[in-house]
Amino acid sequence: MASREPQTPAFQRNAFLPGILAAAVLFLAPVILKTDWSAIVLYVVAIGALIVGWFGVQARQWWWGIVFLAIAVLWNPVYPFDFDGTVWTVAQFVAALVFLAAGVLIKSPSV
Repeated sequence: MASREPQTPAFQRNAFLPGILAAAVLFLAPVILKTDWSAIVLYVVAIGALIVGWFGVQARQWWWGIVFLAIAVLWNPVYPFDFDGTVWTVAQFVAALVFLAAGVLIKSPSV
């Protein structure tokens, strides 16, 4: 009988979980931003954007770093912008889709 060694995948998706988490918060953001939890949304999205952007840079896909730096600035909790209305709601939906796309597309070789 031949022994089987466990095969390691050729790549790993480090940005997948933080991307899913931030996207979930952004999908719920129109409801949450009307409550006292609005600062939590800003923190989760900004920190998630920096994490996913860093994984993109590590995977040698530097353009994700630029995209997520812009998201981190727009959703920063330190000096928050006073965005409101339909445009901000659409921006949250688009940012959620960007997080999902990055989570699927950013992959780096396994070690």
